[in-house]
Amino acid sequence: MTGEHQTLALLLFSAFVAVTLGITTWVSRNRRGSAEEFYAGGRLFSPMENGFAIAGDYMSAASFLGVTGLIALFGYDGLLYVVGFLVAWLVVLFLVAELVRNCGRFTLADVVAARMRERPVRIAAGTSSVTVSVLYLVAQMVGAGSLVALLLGGTSDAARAWTVIGVGALMVIYVSLGGMRATTWIQIVKAVLLLGGTIALTVLVLMRFHGDLNRLLLTAAERSGHGAAFLAPGLKYGGDWTARFDFISLGLALVLGTAGLPHILSRFYTVPTARAARRSVVWAVGLIGGFYLMTIVLGFGAAAILGPDTVRASNAAGNTAVPLLALDLGGGAGSTGGTVLFAIVAAVAFATILAVVAGITLASSASVAHDLYASLRRRGGKPRSEVTVARIAAVGVGAVAIALGLLARNLNVAFLVGLAFAVAASANLPVLLYSLFWRGFTTRGAVWAVYGGLVPAVVLVVLSPVVSGSPDSLFPGIDLQYFPLQNPGLVSIPLGFLAGWLGTVTSAEAPDEVKHAETEVRSLTGAGAA
Repeated sequence: MTGEHQTLALLLFSAFVAVTLGITTWVSRNRRGSAEEFYAGGRLFSPMENGFAIAGDYMSAASFLGVTGLIALFGYDGLLYVVGFLVAWLVVLFLVAELVRNCGRFTLADVVAARMRERPVRIAAGTSSVTVSVLYLVAQMVGAGSLVALLLGGTSDAARAWTVIGVGALMVIYVSLGGMRATTWIQIVKAVLLLGGTIALTVLVLMRFHGDLNRLLLTAAERSGHGAAFLAPGLKYGGDWTARFDFISLGLALVLGTAGLPHILSRFYTVPTARAARRSVVWAVGLIGGFYLMTIVLGFGAAAILGPDTVRASNAAGNTAVPLLALDLGGGAGSTGGTVLFAIVAAVAFATILAVVAGITLASSASVAHDLYASLRRRGGKPRSEVTVARIAAVGVGAVAIALGLLARNLNVAFLVGLAFAVAASANLPVLLYSLFWRGFTTRGAVWAVYGGLVPAVVLVVLSPVVSGSPDSLFPGIDLQYFPLQNPGLVSIPLGFLAGWLGTVTSAEAPDEVKHAETEVRSLTGAGAA
């Protein structure tokens, strides 16, 4: 890219960073320093504000960069991500949002521990939440690295590495200083910017084809080199039975994983009532639905205007399709319009990454402090405050995410998020649903449900083509591939539910009928909710 692209994009990005750091500084001066303030922003946000923040949390680099790139490369099969990400919100709306808001205070473990022995349940749920959060963070780091590689012409691995480190440092600052209130306002600003940029690009793509969607799709199919197969199922997931099972596995993970994502669940605690939590989800579904409809246009637009070969030449995983599309729509390389539009899109994508990593880091640091530290610290010693531990945890989580982000820099960001969704659906969703709806559920069942989904999901990823055994894997030089599917959800999700059931029926512990009745009344009515 030219110096103009770099300078303008970096100026716009610097402006966003300056504004968000200003918000963080202002919030840090006006907060009370309590756990409720740090974890839940004082529960003072309106449904509309929280809906925009949820949308900001959810519309990540995986959506803006990765999904669009997959549609540009694989056509119809790339739509699976759009459908999965959107349909998942029906599970959240009808099964999770209101009940979680009523039963918990800050984290997933609060919901489960309400009727179980706290220590083992909190350790299990906290471990799972941190694992999911780190996997999700890696995807955002990879997106940041891809953008910088594009800005600098793809020649500087050192610049890409320093950018990943810089993003990690900023997210630690946001979380440590501002907590949930600053993170929420950053998400709202980012959601408005991202929706505005996506609308502008979608209008420009449609104008290029005079509003004729049929012509857009036919041109995309023609330039793809696959003809009509580009618009039909099977280009990526239809080659053999392994690919088809991968398709089912990914679909399950995307649809069921959202309800187990820690940074999404924590959003329901930032509003004053369960009704407000439900209305927040309605706002979020509307915003997210409109966004994903536009990513379809952008994906096929990139295929029609640029061609998949151009996208692959820039980034083999397709992560740079949207910035390249913006450059072409603005008038091409060297033009003023192209430079401006490219810089705006790159800056919005950077803002997207920064805002999402802040939200995820906050959720994971809350799990470390509120669940793991509170359960594992030695009795009798002088305890540190939870907020202090959460700030320290943010630094640790950031360091791990930076290291893994540097390692996974050549993978598609939407694909990486699919892995995080699979772990969330395998480990968090079974224990959450059993706790809310199964009267006979026990502590052993809860612990087994978490580890019975978490361990198989992580092990199967390690033994899959993602990590080794193929040219596109993390370690192409070694071969530990014993599991054929790239996404473990098809196996690990049922194992999570099975382990929870098996742990419960083999437990000598009698289920606490009183606590279940109390939890049921509280979840359905909100009586006694924090």
